[in-house]
Amino acid sequence: MARLSPGDKAPNFELTDQYGKAIRLSDFKGRMVLVYFYPKAMTSGCTTQAVSVRDAKEKMESLGASVIGISPDTPEQQKKFDEKHGLGFPLLSDRHHAVAQDYGAWGEKSMYGKKYEGIMRSSFLISEEGNVIQAWYNVKPKDTVPKVCQVLEA
Repeated sequence: MARLSPGDKAPNFELTDQYGKAIRLSDFKGRMVLVYFYPKAMTSGCTTQAVSVRDAKEKMESLGASVIGISPDTPEQQKKFDEKHGLGFPLLSDRHHAVAQDYGAWGEKSMYGKKYEGIMRSSFLISEEGNVIQAWYNVKPKDTVPKVCQVLEA
């Protein structure tokens, strides 16, 4: 699995959001964007992460960054997640984890001694030109916002 580094061109993508709308990374050209990958909607860690992003969304937008969340969940699951927590940003469905693979956010995980393939919670701050400003792999749910804001405020 190749990992992205600062300066790399962010892989473009087109995925469906929680409302059935096609969203492309290129739609955000001219604006920074936080793209974060999470394993599963409605789980405790993913809820903690999404709610913290929701709560900081206005601040991130004032610093010039939009937000996109991506998981293997269906658009219907994403919509329930958004509605339950009032997230208010695009949640994209990467059912076949192709985009997660392109970003190096898909790989071998282990739980209770069992190995399996899945999303590795990762976040990427992408520049206005579509390049990676910063990549955080295996980020803790509570650390996404502080790490992004630290870069945005620098």
